[in-house]
Amino acid sequence: MKAKEGTCILWAALDNGLYIPNLCAVREIKPPFASCRLCFVEIEGRNAPVTACTEPVNDGMVVNLNTSKIKRLRNTAFELLLSHHHLDCAHCDKNRNCELQNIASHLGLKLKPKRFKRIPRELPIDSSHTLFTYDPNKCVICGKCVWVCQKQGSGILDFAYRGIDTVVSTFSGMPLSDAGCTSCLACVAVCPVGALVAKLGVGPIFLPRAGI
Repeated sequence: MKAKEGTCILWAALDNGLYIPNLCAVREIKPPFASCRLCFVEIEGRNAPVTACTEPVNDGMVVNLNTSKIKRLRNTAFELLLSHHHLDCAHCDKNRNCELQNIASHLGLKLKPKRFKRIPRELPIDSSHTLFTYDPNKCVICGKCVWVCQKQGSGILDFAYRGIDTVVSTFSGMPLSDAGCTSCLACVAVCPVGALVAKLGVGPIFLPRAGI
């Protein structure tokens, strides 16, 4: 496999047709978020797994993508994420175009695992904007919308709180319609799940030079 010097393992693999699951990776972000913890790989000669989005490729490097240890780490991260994610695929606008479904399909995982107790969120849905809706209960905290909102110059979205209570929010949680949104819909374009979706009749949505 060939890759440009400085390319991380994740993009080198994806560019060569080798799938590594990820939710938060964006080519332009340096250093990467590395928040989803789904892209673990093992490198021969290393004592512990590393995240593929943070590790640059080196000449002669031998990378294992699907060892038993990697599968355990990946499955655990995925199931923990789903334990507080509102799953409603049949009624979700992102059904059949959702990265969680894509990951589950590639890895042979279930979208409703039973290993961990569910900790559902009951946060209010913000449908105040005329063009899109934000459902924080479906958010996977990947950070893509925060990044692209700042990149586009609006910067009204950011992370609030910590740990399991972390959410993407506007300043003081004000409605999107009052937060100074420029209606570029870039956040909708990059959302990998059904947290940010365009309202009926809006679209198609394109995001030039997103680097995603």
